Order: sequence, then structure tokens, then C-alpha cells
Amino acid sequence: MNFETIYKTYWQKVFRLCMGYANDTDVAKDLAQETFIKVWKQLPKFRNESSIGTWIFRIASNTCLRQIQKDNKMPKSELPLEIKDEILDTNIEEDIQLLYHCISELQEVERIIISLELEDMNQKEIAEIVGLSEGNVRVKIHRIKEKLTQKFKKNGN
Repeated sequence: MNFETIYKTYWQKVFRLCMGYANDTDVAKDLAQETFIKVWKQLPKFRNESSIGTWIFRIASNTCLRQIQKDNKMPKSELPLEIKDEILDTNIEEDIQLLYHCISELQEVERIIISLELEDMNQKEIAEIVGLSEGNVRVKIHRIKEKLTQKFKKNGN
């Protein structure tokens, strides 16, 4: 599979995974772009020990986790209100934005698991990516869905 095909096949999936982490369209685009730069550089070294999708999602998850570590080290400051309003003007539907917000409030591993589940990745591949047993992943998915359901109900949905 060449890089262009990989990019076209996985860009949206990787972007949605990154949205689960960042809950910010611009940051998610940056994280997805960084992921594909790594994929492009490492593609000749890919050994086919897992599916290409599993490998790419692992790179994306690691990229997002590194960004969270960097963010936690850097103090955050608020943007001026007029700039915030412009940034928040996106085309993503309200429910999807709420979903991304709820996912962003989960623990890091939970964010990875549910984002991959939403991409219809099978539980065996998710288990490989996060380093847990398939049974443990199944239980975590069930609990995460319960958490997200409660968060949606709190927000009136």
C-alpha cells in the first residue's frame, strides 16, 4: 500500500481519534498531520507484524499521549474572548461536539479505546494497541459507554 492510499484511507479516522484527545479541531488536525508525517517516515520500516491500520492508530495514540504530556508541562492561558468566538465557529454538529467533549473528559486509555471503537476497529486490534487483554478491552468499552451515556444525560441529551 502506498502512502497516498494510506493517507486517503486513514486520514478521517486518525483525525477523529485525535479529536477524542484534543476536543479542538485545529489541535486534532495538527496531531493527525504529525501522525502522517511519522507514518511517511517510518513506512519503509513497517514489518507487517500487524495490520497497517493497527500500526497507524498506535502511532496516532502515541502522538496524542505525547501531546498530553507536553500540555501538562506547559502552563495554559486563556485566549481573548473575541478570538475564542472565531475559533469555536466550526461546522461540526452539536451532538458530535458534545461527544468529543465527553470523550476528552475520559482518562487517557479510555479515550484511546473508545476512539478506536468508534472507528469500528475490532477489540483484538484495540487490545494490541493499548496493551490490554481482549476481555479487559471488552469490559472497558462497556464501562466507557455507560460513562458517556451518563454524561450525555447530564447535558440534556
